[in-house]
Amino acid sequence: MSTRALRRLKGKQRGQEALDLGDLSLGDSPEEQAEAEVGEEQLDTANAANVSPPSNSKSSSRKTKKNKAQKNFSNIYELIGDAENESDRVSPDEDPEKNKGSGTRKNNNKDVENQDQKNEEESTKSGDRAKKKKKKKKTKTSEDGQLNGAATENIDLLLENVELSNGVSLQSEDCGCSVRRSVLHVEHRNLNSETELKRYFGARAVLGDQRPRQRNRHFHRSTWMTSPKESWPRFSRPGISMTLLESKNGVHYFTFEHNRDYQQMQFKFLDAVESMDPNNIVALLQLNPYHIDSLLQLSDVCRIQEDQEMARDLIERALYSFECAFHPLFSLTSGTSQLDYLRPENRAFYLALYKHMMFLEKRGCPRTALEYCKLILCLDPDSDPLCMLLLIDFLMLRSREYKSLLQLYQDWEEHRNLSQLPNFAFSCALCHFHLSQQEDVDPEEGDKQRQQADQMLQSALIMFPGVLMPLLDLCTVQPDSTVSSHSFFGPKSQIGQPPALAELTALYVGRTYSLWKEAAVMLWLEESVKEVLRRVDAKDALVEDCQNKRKQRYQSAPRNIHRHVLLSEIKEATSTLPLEVTTQPVMGFDPLPPLDSVISYTRPERQHVGASNESTLSLFFRSLLPNFNLQGGLRQEDDMEVARAGQELNQEVNRLMVAMRDMLANIRFQEPPREDNPYRDEDEWD
Repeated sequence: MSTRALRRLKGKQRGQEALDLGDLSLGDSPEEQAEAEVGEEQLDTANAANVSPPSNSKSSSRKTKKNKAQKNFSNIYELIGDAENESDRVSPDEDPEKNKGSGTRKNNNKDVENQDQKNEEESTKSGDRAKKKKKKKKTKTSEDGQLNGAATENIDLLLENVELSNGVSLQSEDCGCSVRRSVLHVEHRNLNSETELKRYFGARAVLGDQRPRQRNRHFHRSTWMTSPKESWPRFSRPGISMTLLESKNGVHYFTFEHNRDYQQMQFKFLDAVESMDPNNIVALLQLNPYHIDSLLQLSDVCRIQEDQEMARDLIERALYSFECAFHPLFSLTSGTSQLDYLRPENRAFYLALYKHMMFLEKRGCPRTALEYCKLILCLDPDSDPLCMLLLIDFLMLRSREYKSLLQLYQDWEEHRNLSQLPNFAFSCALCHFHLSQQEDVDPEEGDKQRQQADQMLQSALIMFPGVLMPLLDLCTVQPDSTVSSHSFFGPKSQIGQPPALAELTALYVGRTYSLWKEAAVMLWLEESVKEVLRRVDAKDALVEDCQNKRKQRYQSAPRNIHRHVLLSEIKEATSTLPLEVTTQPVMGFDPLPPLDSVISYTRPERQHVGASNESTLSLFFRSLLPNFNLQGGLRQEDDMEVARAGQELNQEVNRLMVAMRDMLANIRFQEPPREDNPYRDEDEWD
């Protein structure tokens, strides 16, 4: 009798039986299902004959199905199933009732048990094999780890040997390359102003909901210094390239080069500058949107017209053009890539970096501006053509890099005599004062920093007494009568300064006076001034020694300091420039070029026609179009272009004459109103 017939006899339907955990298996094969049905039929017939309770037979059949389903696994869970079966097995002594109920099953299923034993042996063998494989894998991974560790150690040794051979970690005798690499190390992430703005205001406030436009999107090259904008014209190489000149003592010397087309653009740019018309530079940029000197010059024009956003955008475009021309070996962060300022092709890169740095400082990103200052200093640290040592202390104070400034002063004092510069003498004292005022500093360490700050400030005031009165004047602080009337800090100290020292002090005061406006700093300055006056009245030996040093030194400033003062545009400093600087023309794209410049190509001489015999009409047309020449005909350069311009000029003149004739012919003079005019106003004058 089938199982379906037995269920009908018992009054049960399919699906109404109580669920048991033994019924939940992963799926039986068809052979097992057939064997299970045969076993159920035999058990049901035996139960019907013996009228035994149906619960025992059902439980025994479910157990057989469960054991078979768990024994015949062919996947990785077979071992787990065997372990569970071993834990679930019950000895015959513990449950005698179950053994009695399953007596009939033992007699009828001996073959099934033998098959189960074979499956168990196979499963144990497969488990042993899996364990052996795991052990082999573990030994292999341990050996691989040892090999990787040995390989990394060898790689580290090789890198150290390469650095030693290149001279990166060696300290040179004159400038200390390792010191510059540690103190003036440049990081790529700090060259982006958005990194600093995100730290101040958060990424959501800086970026907002900016999403790149997918349509008509220009794909630019990824750069470190600037991020290209969608509003920029499509980039095409303007003709600038970078070449490696030589490598010496681990330092690579590069230079920019101009091809023939870019040289022609440079000549046209010089003509546009001589015309004194910014529209000519704009016309040149429309044809060549990434010409460097045109971008720098037009940026100055926009800045003078107070269009700061446009001026900054032009500088960023120039930097992007430069960065696309970098040599593969040129690095902004290694400190071993240098550019010679004596070559005119390299000067535009220096000026673009400097102007971008000043825009960042005014925008409120002193940390990013400090990174660009270090970059400019590392490009030529020996000559320092833009004299960045006069600016780096201010940016470090603005970005609160106090320890870095003190480390730089300590390392560079031996070969640069930084204590002879007013900015380092006062800024280092201010660094020690700020370190002593920090909340997390030790009381003993704070007292030590305060004593060192007092000592350094007093020495700076004794060495540079001409700083105090202009500093108090810009801070809008009225000095005490004992200080202003004293001969050491009075007007005599400023009048008797050497010209170079007056230039340095005016530059420092005009730039950093805002850092001295804090109340705590001003109280500390007042205490130090009183102590200095006491030492001066006591005729301290240091006072006379510093006076002799001021007379012997600071007689004439080098050319790079004058160049820095011109670029800074600080009124207090530019008024102290000597006559040989103020009387010569200064170009914004190349201020005060070095006297020993290395010229790679020269501008051809232009054939100027004398204007003494020209008429007034000829001069008028010359002001409209510089290429117009009534006497000598068209000029030799750019014949086709000039000829086309001359034809257009003649057409415009003819149109103008026709328009003037028509205007004169159509003029009608209005007759004066008569006395009998009823519409005449009585208040109108006769």
